[in-house]
Amino acid sequence: MKLYTKEEMISNIKKIINTGWHKSVKKTVDKRNDGAVGNTLEILLGIKENNLPIPNAQEWELKGQRKHSTSLVTLKHIEPSPTGAKIVSSILLPMYGWRHKEAGRKYPEEEMSFRSTTSATSYTKRGFKVVVNRTQRKLIFDFDSSKIDINDSEVSFWYESIKRRVGVDKINPEPYWGFDDLKYAIGSKLMNCFYVIADTKIDDGHEYFKYEKLLILSSFSFDKFVDCVDQGYLYIDFDARTGHNHGTKFRLRQDKLPELYNSAIYIS
Repeated sequence: MKLYTKEEMISNIKKIINTGWHKSVKKTVDKRNDGAVGNTLEILLGIKENNLPIPNAQEWELKGQRKHSTSLVTLKHIEPSPTGAKIVSSILLPMYGWRHKEAGRKYPEEEMSFRSTTSATSYTKRGFKVVVNRTQRKLIFDFDSSKIDINDSEVSFWYESIKRRVGVDKINPEPYWGFDDLKYAIGSKLMNCFYVIADTKIDDGHEYFKYEKLLILSSFSFDKFVDCVDQGYLYIDFDARTGHNHGTKFRLRQDKLPELYNSAIYIS
């Protein structure tokens, strides 16, 4: 496999920006954060998925996003600590989960769900929030029953059920992510990033991309990452059901990705 310098990689992306529309390598049609923009770009560059052909590839990430998408960028899958407690499968799902909307149809009758896209700026209807504790150097997944929206009939029914299952005190053990663990897990993956924005169109039922802008993001800042959490730009996204845990994702508003770095260079 031929290795490219960083400059050659930038040059190749710029050439793709100048060559118009390209057919998506996936069959999705602008409906979800499916990775199609980045996957198609990797094919156009002639590289394997997540395997940048540059000497220091382990220090670079390639990400793509649709121009008008409101989707969140997934930074990393990281399960909460204490990991030995198996927080999602052993506590959140059975004790704080609710009946899956497809239970009895697509899934077994007893299928449970725990899905929560949670930020640090407000509590969800079910009373969950991310708390930034700089003194203890960790992010905490907090539950406060006083914040539950009991005016929502579905949520109110769920609230009564958790009273019987586990009570309404804080989650025990309290789910958290330590700063040091996050700094290593996310910082090592996103140390530097080629971030490409693409316009989209549908032609004969298939999606096409026109790559328009390249952001060269370098020198990831963990302090800025924590600031983004504090300001509500970053969400922790749980997505689990009885039969499968899709993973706990750290997801960022796509327009805020440059704010994680000390340097951002735009090329269009």
